Amino acid sequence: MEKTENLSAEPMKWYHYVASFFAGAFITNVVPHFVNGISGNAFPTPFADPPGKGLSSPLTNVLWALFNLVIGYLLFRVSKINAKTKLGLFLFFLGILLISIMGSISFMDKAK
Repeated sequence: MEKTENLSAEPMKWYHYVASFFAGAFITNVVPHFVNGISGNAFPTPFADPPGKGLSSPLTNVLWALFNLVIGYLLFRVSKINAKTKLGLFLFFLGILLISIMGSISFMDKAK
């Protein structure tokens, strides 16, 4: 007999909420690095000189994006987000919102 998991049986613990926030942040960070990397554009990464300001190669950006995707996925799984965990979903989207705003401000100078 197959065992089914009841997601609403156990309440979320504090670290599930933290994981949901950071899952949103890491998954969102995939987008600019992956898009620039597969487009062949240099883009800032933590490995550039100076970190976060200098430009990294497209390959470095793709690898950084894939690393962020794996970490974001693992955090998403740990967070146990589902439709019944409204606070978890809110924190997930808050992570997306904050990293998006921070990225738009941080990379504003690169577009000029």
